[in-house]
Amino acid sequence: MEVLRAPGVLAQLPCFAECDDDLMQQILGEAGKFVAAEIAPLNRVGDEEGCVFQAGEVRTPAGFKSAYQSFWQAGWASLSCAPEDGGQGQPEVLNQVLYEMLSAANHGWTMAPGLLHGAYECLKHHGSEALKLRYLEKIASGEWLATMCLTEAHAGSDLGQVRTRGIAQPDGSYGISGTKIFISGGEHDLTANIIHLVLGRLPDAPAGPKGLSLFLVPKVLPDGGRNAVYCDRIEEKMGLHGSPTCVMRFESATGWLVGEAGRGLNAMFVMMNAARLHVGLQGVGLLDAAWQKADAYSKERRQMRAPGPRASTEPADLIAIHPAMRRILDTQRAWIDGGRVLAYRTALELDIARHHANAERRAQAERWCSLVTPVLKASLTQQAFYGGSECLQVFGGHGYVREWGVEQIVRDARVAMIYEGTNEIQAIDLLMRKVLVDNGAALYAFLSELCGALDRNCEADAKVMQFVDGLSEITASLVLAASHSVELPYWVADDYLRLVALLLQAWAWAKIDTVLRSGSAGGNIARWSTPSQALQHWVLPEFGMRLGIIKSRLAASAEPVGIYP
Repeated sequence: MEVLRAPGVLAQLPCFAECDDDLMQQILGEAGKFVAAEIAPLNRVGDEEGCVFQAGEVRTPAGFKSAYQSFWQAGWASLSCAPEDGGQGQPEVLNQVLYEMLSAANHGWTMAPGLLHGAYECLKHHGSEALKLRYLEKIASGEWLATMCLTEAHAGSDLGQVRTRGIAQPDGSYGISGTKIFISGGEHDLTANIIHLVLGRLPDAPAGPKGLSLFLVPKVLPDGGRNAVYCDRIEEKMGLHGSPTCVMRFESATGWLVGEAGRGLNAMFVMMNAARLHVGLQGVGLLDAAWQKADAYSKERRQMRAPGPRASTEPADLIAIHPAMRRILDTQRAWIDGGRVLAYRTALELDIARHHANAERRAQAERWCSLVTPVLKASLTQQAFYGGSECLQVFGGHGYVREWGVEQIVRDARVAMIYEGTNEIQAIDLLMRKVLVDNGAALYAFLSELCGALDRNCEADAKVMQFVDGLSEITASLVLAASHSVELPYWVADDYLRLVALLLQAWAWAKIDTVLRSGSAGGNIARWSTPSQALQHWVLPEFGMRLGIIKSRLAASAEPVGIYP
């Protein structure tokens, strides 16, 4: 609240005029109580028991169904949906905070409602009036869950190869045939109906992604009959055992077109973009869960005496005071706190983009979301896995043992780097489609806005501006080099995304430091100063390394690179 001043930002939007600090705190307080009481206790049960597949049906772990019924009936699923659709009408930023809590408490369970809001936005903006009348309120409330059916075994991320077909029927519906893989929650016992949003191709559609259409295919038809939608199996996975990942088969299943024929990706990406910020916050939640376990353990575990002089009254052999452990814990805390500021700011920008009266301000918000969302999805999920592994290291051998719970977080976190567009695709999307597409114009405008309230006389702000200068310079070089080297941007896209991620972390912590210097934060200053120092020592120096990598690749851009000559 202090860093982003969310109540003041939301007060500029008439639909949220009554959403003041007290209301926000009350909603989040109740959310925390619900998650702690109903969802967190099922985390280990979901991992150990897993989902059971039998004769085409899926049974979720004990307690999952009743917890989900409590969740949607209490109104949590509809928190940010419009009141006219049966929702609570609260800001998206509150919804994102709720889902961060859920992911930290029980990632497997949270996969079930995780796509609801993307499906809601997709149907609300692209569905026909008939489809919205029949399905929108059920999805908004969470009474019916939804899936996103993109991937096929032969296609993977290359959606242009999708073979699923939609054949027009005399009654205006379509017969959908094809097989989709990796479908989270494709079949389960949590809700009476499941609404599948299926990417497919009409018979006369051109090849490639521009020929794809989107279809709504329910598990249960409006007349109560079962649709020709079948779950062939669920995958045996490294983690997320509480979430069924399904192979789904459609055999002339009845579906309806969502949006225009041949423009399915336009409709689908409304769903995907909403999901990508959610996945970034999964990273924050999972890393925070791992950190909390490691931090608590470090304050109990006693080993050899820590080196150096000590002013602390804590025992000298407590591992919490060993530099090696402090470095791990403070570094992960820096990523958590900075990532949280960035993700919440992005959620606020989503609210502004949807509801602000000023078109220029809406465009500015859309630019923020477009550039920052792929960066958060990639960098925060990567940190969840690698940082979670570092937190496991704090436990030593005990971390590798199931009873402590941290190994589950590492396993569960790994998939977030893959789904909703792999992190490599996020990097390519950022550099190729968001930066180079207009020769860096949108990025430069974004960086100018980022620097608007910064002061070069402030050390933290000066660091941000130094990074802005470095990013601007390397962007200009890439724009020039990409005009004669098609491969070059693809070689350095991951490094470029890391540059932007580190710049954003520096900016987030500059905002935090401003609040600390003002004295308005109160509380324990050491709580914030130690991760702030860790950011300077162990995180931000990577910026120079990534710049060096890109410059090295630029210098060699005229030379062939690869395994084969």
